[in-house]
Amino acid sequence: MLAVQLADLLDGDPEGTGEALALVDGFDDALVHGLARLADERTAALAALAGAFTATPIGERLAEAAAEVASGSIAAEHLTTLAGGRAALFGAVHDALLARLDAALGREREPWSPAPESEPYGVANMLGGVRSWLRELAITGWRGVDHDLVSAVDQIVEALTAAPGQRRLAVLLDGFAAELRASCPIATMEHLPVRRWADLWTRAVLLAQDGVLPAEPRPVGLVSGRLLVLGVDVHEHGTAVQFQVHAVLEPADGGPARLVRTGVTVAKVDTIVGPALWTLAHEHKVLLAALADRRSLEVTDLPLLDSGDLVWHDDRAFLGKPADSFTTARLHLAGALAPAVPPLERAPVRIAEPVLVEGYKVTEDGSFDLGGAEITVDIGRLPSCGPLTPKLVAGSSACVGLVRWDGGRWLLQPLAVQAKVKRETVEIGTGDWAQGPTDPKVVKAEARAGDAVAVLRERAGRLLRR
Repeated sequence: MLAVQLADLLDGDPEGTGEALALVDGFDDALVHGLARLADERTAALAALAGAFTATPIGERLAEAAAEVASGSIAAEHLTTLAGGRAALFGAVHDALLARLDAALGREREPWSPAPESEPYGVANMLGGVRSWLRELAITGWRGVDHDLVSAVDQIVEALTAAPGQRRLAVLLDGFAAELRASCPIATMEHLPVRRWADLWTRAVLLAQDGVLPAEPRPVGLVSGRLLVLGVDVHEHGTAVQFQVHAVLEPADGGPARLVRTGVTVAKVDTIVGPALWTLAHEHKVLLAALADRRSLEVTDLPLLDSGDLVWHDDRAFLGKPADSFTTARLHLAGALAPAVPPLERAPVRIAEPVLVEGYKVTEDGSFDLGGAEITVDIGRLPSCGPLTPKLVAGSSACVGLVRWDGGRWLLQPLAVQAKVKRETVEIGTGDWAQGPTDPKVVKAEARAGDAVAVLRERAGRLLRR
């Protein structure tokens, strides 16, 4: 049945997707060279972006902003308007793709309802500084960015980090600045991550508005019940790692099962890689045990955010009965209620929907042939801290994974597979080593390399004692 569903999904993109993304590409190209040096084709690209909204409530403002920027009058409010238009185009593409995915899977999605308004924090001066720095970036263009321009945001990031409710923006700016700094001199780079940097710039511009958008996801209530893990998606960066768990929640009040995400994020240094990453999350023993032992979790009063994420509290959970991801997927995925997507999260690259695929054949290029429909397998997202390898994926017969849309196509990211190892069918998941590797060869290799986390903690302790 799923092969037929995915065949519908893979049979071309929704109408208008290509045209909308082409408008975004035109705007992003202008950011590469800088808005202070707009050639005729880039001026036309801004006008085309604004023209797409002619019949909408923001059409007039976008047309004015595009004209002012083209004439050299580049005010922060004009850039905010253009960033909003770019985000709206991506939002439209996201909604069309997600609606198609939901229809193909027969998945029901909860309607969006914003959380109650909260009092704004007194950070107007800091946000003004953020907008000023982002304006300079846009005027200069990525090709003109140097160390002095990047360093200008450092004090702002430090101040935002200490401000309540602004950590999301602070982390975004810090990471963005780090990428730009590491790429300097950008003028000599052959290939730029054009869309990524434009995405980061757009998101920062929108988050830096006074009271327009919430700086952080907002809680909509507390939930209790049984949490059944589907798999864990590991997001690794040089200075941080996030273990994002996809699961099904069976509410204690007897409501419908829900697709949810929860997880933990911890700081790291770039020398900590592989299975050692799990030791950084040692304070979350219950969550790690559930992942490693494939157990369900009984949770009480976890905050549910408007993004569909649960805020994890290890002291509000205890281990339940065994519950493997394939049983959970077969029993609950078809009828689980999917979360609504907040407006700021509506970008195609953000789509990551859990699915179960079975009975496929693996093609020579590693794609899954589901009987007439082929989906590309994104093995590049397999984490280094787990036992799941491209070889195991290629030899699998069933897979729990995330359907994504990236680079203009649908992809499947494996979270767990069923495969034959030494003539025995076994299940392998990305979270199996959450309490340490179980492969003897990996254990020996880790022992030879030493405990990097323990060494760094011991050195830090020495410095603090001095």
